[in-house]
This record gives sequence, C-alpha cells and structure tokens, in this order.
Amino acid sequence: MIESNMASGSFVELDDLKAILAEGAGRFESRTVAEVPVGQHTFPILSATIGSNAPDAPAIGFFGGVHGLERIGTQLILDYMRALLRRMEWDEQLHAQLRAVRLVFMPIVNPGGMWAGTRANPNGVDLMRNAPQNAEGSAPFLAGGQRIGPWLPWYRGARKSPMEIESAALLATVKQELMSRPLSFALDCHSGFGWGDSIWFPYARTVRQMQHLPEMYLLKTMFEQGYPHHPYVFEPQSHRYLLHGDLWDCAYDQARPPNIFLPMTLELGSWRWIKKNPRQIFTRAGIFNPIKAHRTARVIRRHASFFEFLTRAAFASHRWLPQEEHRRQLLLRATEHWRHRPAS
Repeated sequence: MIESNMASGSFVELDDLKAILAEGAGRFESRTVAEVPVGQHTFPILSATIGSNAPDAPAIGFFGGVHGLERIGTQLILDYMRALLRRMEWDEQLHAQLRAVRLVFMPIVNPGGMWAGTRANPNGVDLMRNAPQNAEGSAPFLAGGQRIGPWLPWYRGARKSPMEIESAALLATVKQELMSRPLSFALDCHSGFGWGDSIWFPYARTVRQMQHLPEMYLLKTMFEQGYPHHPYVFEPQSHRYLLHGDLWDCAYDQARPPNIFLPMTLELGSWRWIKKNPRQIFTRAGIFNPIKAHRTARVIRRHASFFEFLTRAAFASHRWLPQEEHRRQLLLRATEHWRHRPAS
C-alpha cells in the first residue's frame, strides 16, 4: 500500500521507521540529522546506527528515499532493519559481526518528497543532481540535471546556491560515519530504470575510472561466486548516462586515502513490473514501485542477500582486500572487463 496522511503530516514509511526505532531502542542508536519544513509540517531526517563503536571498524551505510516516489528502496531497508532486530534474539553469528562492524541507516533521505508523492524535495530539487560538480561530457538534456527551473523535472537547484537540507544531511552522515573509517561501503536504493536490477558505482559524471576499481571488481567477483544466480548488472553509472551533481560522486571525491570508501547505487528495474501490470504506468507511484503486494514481497526477498553480503564482506575484509601485485593484476582485469563489457 502506498499512501500518505496529508492532514496529519505522516506517511506509512515514516511511521514504520519510528516504530522500528522505538522497538529497537536498546539496539539502535538513533538521531534526527536534520528537519525539513513543508508548509505547516516539519519532517525529521532520521538516522540509526548499530554495531561497533570502534573508530577503525568497517562500516556499511544503507540509504533510501532520496527520490520521494521511490518508496520500494525505503521499504527494503526497513525490512532489513526489522530482520536485524528479530535475528539478534538468536543469531550468535550476527552478534559477532556487529562487534566488529558498524551499520548505518538513513532510510528516508527525502521525507517531504515521500509525504507529497514527488520525486524532488519540497523545493522542487532532484537531490541526486544537487551536488556542485558538472559532468565531464555530454549529459542527457534535462535528465542529466538542469538549472532552468523546478517546474521541469531533474532540477539541480540554482547555480551557486547552498545544497538542499536533505543532500547536506546525507553527505554529513557519510562523512561522519563512513569516510572516516579505513573501509566503508554505502548502498543507496533507487528504482525506476530498466528491465533488470543494477549495481552502479562511480563515476556518473565522467567515463574516467574510479581510484578503487580493483576493490570494486573484487567485491563484484566475490558476490558472483558466492551468489551465482544473482540478478544484478555491476557497472559504472557512466555506462548508462552521464549526470551532473551526483551525490555519490561528490562523496567519493571527498574521501581521503588511505581510507577506502566504496559507494554503490542499487537501481531496481521497474519496467518489468509495468510489463506485468501495464495499468501501473498511469500512476506516478506505479512507474517506480511494484503495486501488488506479492510483487513487493518478492522484490524485498530478492535483495536481502546483497545486504547480508556487504556485512559479511566488511566483517572479513582482512581476508580479501587486495594488496600490491594482486591489486595491480585486478586493475588490469577490471579495466579490461568494463571496457569491453559495458552491460555486465
């Protein structure tokens, strides 16, 4: 069910998040990172953490709801948070992982947009195009980010204006909780593009390769070997299109060695949902989310393994992070792989 209570200033996903944090008050540490005013209402941007407090512990950040219409990504993260609470009652291996790894959650980055049922935030800004950098090449007209005005989609915001509250809150959380650590991952959950599911990584602004291409290639290989029937295409986002103002490009470029920060975007392909239920195309929500309950449940089940994989990979990073000659070999393989196989 996709609905908001416009009068009370609430919506289902925000209520669910608050309920999870209340139930898990002894497990999760939560805080209000920022507040977003929308008319007579004010919405909190909530974050939650669980696991190790050691400053050198690896960390994984799970983010959703950057685009207010893409509720399924938020629902994925909320389901994972609920599962963690249930598993902590009996799962000794999970407790061992959390003694060594820190998990960070920001399931609703754009609460005002989710409440109003809009892709953009309440100011009409597409947050995923709100960072200051420009694409190094030809970005798609409008869709690559535009500054004409908020009455058109994909608006970046006015030139030289401060970043939006929501964008700044995300980047501040990433800087504090993730980039300060020797190893960290970020997974940002989106929907609405393509027939299949993709894992995109920097860059979106340039076809140049990221500094940590060997690590990303090895992470991809490990997941494929451990989960050979996975549904994902792993690739730089630039293989699909260039983009102005991508938040994850901005964050990645701010990370400083020797720390390793690997941001990823989980892009859920919504076109097959529309193919199975063509009437969805006539609703804004239906373009970005599975509408029928059984399809929503199937999507949530489909991606739990990747969430769990990232936690395991962080926990065992000492076993796989490449060094010296191995890393040089991986760079050659990765460069060859993504040069000649742009959709794999």
